[in-house]
Amino acid sequence: MLLPFLCALFAFPLTAQANLEKRLDAAAVYFQPEQIHLSYGERLNDIVVTWSTRNATNQSAVLFGESFRKPQSLERAEGVSKLFVDGGPKGSTQYIHKVTLSGLRPRQRYEYNCGSDLGWSATYSFVVPPLGENWSPSLAIYGDMGNENAQSLSRLQQDTQRGMYDAIIHVGDFAYDMDTDNAEVGDAFMRQIESIAAYVPYMVCPGNHEEKYNFSNYKTRFSMPGSHDSLWYSFNLGPVHFVSFSTEVYYFLNYGYKLLTKQYEWLENDLKEANRPENRAIRPWIITYGHRPMYCSDDKEYDCNDKLETYIRKGLPIVKMFGLEDLFYKYGVDVEFFAHEHFYTRLWPIYDFKVYNGSTENPYTNAKAPIQIITGSAGCNENREPFSKVLPEWNAFHSNDYGYTRMKAFNATHLYLEQVSDDKNGNIVDSFWIIKDKHCSYADM
Repeated sequence: MLLPFLCALFAFPLTAQANLEKRLDAAAVYFQPEQIHLSYGERLNDIVVTWSTRNATNQSAVLFGESFRKPQSLERAEGVSKLFVDGGPKGSTQYIHKVTLSGLRPRQRYEYNCGSDLGWSATYSFVVPPLGENWSPSLAIYGDMGNENAQSLSRLQQDTQRGMYDAIIHVGDFAYDMDTDNAEVGDAFMRQIESIAAYVPYMVCPGNHEEKYNFSNYKTRFSMPGSHDSLWYSFNLGPVHFVSFSTEVYYFLNYGYKLLTKQYEWLENDLKEANRPENRAIRPWIITYGHRPMYCSDDKEYDCNDKLETYIRKGLPIVKMFGLEDLFYKYGVDVEFFAHEHFYTRLWPIYDFKVYNGSTENPYTNAKAPIQIITGSAGCNENREPFSKVLPEWNAFHSNDYGYTRMKAFNATHLYLEQVSDDKNGNIVDSFWIIKDKHCSYADM
């Protein structure tokens, strides 16, 4: 009531009063946290909370505890914020806030909200995973989900709210594209996934649609472990060692060769360490994920000629350096997830074009080569992609239904995967077990 009185006292025009009220309302909204999402920190019981505000708040804080109904349980963690300038023609800005909640109690559910004294978010919750290897994590895995036609999003939201997942892995290509309309599309996408990503760690890798402005939207918005701008990293979950990498360093060489060489060196060192007998005994499963696949089931990919010589598989053209197929074979990678193609494909165990099934009756029992899954059908405005008219012999199963993959690592020997079809109201269109009695380099099998 004070504002109309002041306007009358100083003879403000009514339109000026309305404009002032609008500006004050807008300023209040700009301090509100949005686009809230979680990720794993350097340790499994460290959870990183990331969010955005339009204006600087001079404070980045998270209140968390067993329950907001028990104020005595609440703690406060402080973090940092960073000014993000989109790079588009209007140079739109926002502040990305990051707070790490360290040393959390395993298996404990925490409630939290984030923000500052200028504005707080709603209250969310998450569960801290067990620290050891003797438990069975469940994940949803997919790539290529945009704002428009995000076909799988509703079902993923339902799954997450039912507590079905310990983490989500998004294998590249977000929003289509995050930089579009001065990053407004990226903002909308991050708000869309909040009902998933604010409750479970949302682990990611970059795709080709994140390239604009040297991947700045991707690198600034996400907070993955390690010190490589979220481009590559690894983490442990139960009996699994997950390795995330960028396939895009092979294609956008205009940003320099250094990223490619640094990633390859890091990958080899990480896989070598994970493959040490004492580490493999604790976490026997090694699972990688990167956006573009090594093998193609369609005809459109420009680096897929008749011999399928993808850059990812064989390395840079002519020099044939930094190829990943030999590296993953050498260090006994069990499963490789890819996306990019807007469909789902399960491959037979494969190395250098050849199928290495465990046996005719049980191809995925003690397979003699990595098992590759392409899961890029979550939904986007580029729609589905058709398969080749003549499918290669290594194509074990394929579907271009919209959907996503679920994975559960039961123990050191059994891994279960299934493909959810959103077109078929959540029915499972593919499922299989991977069973391994021995995890090591395939050359030693």
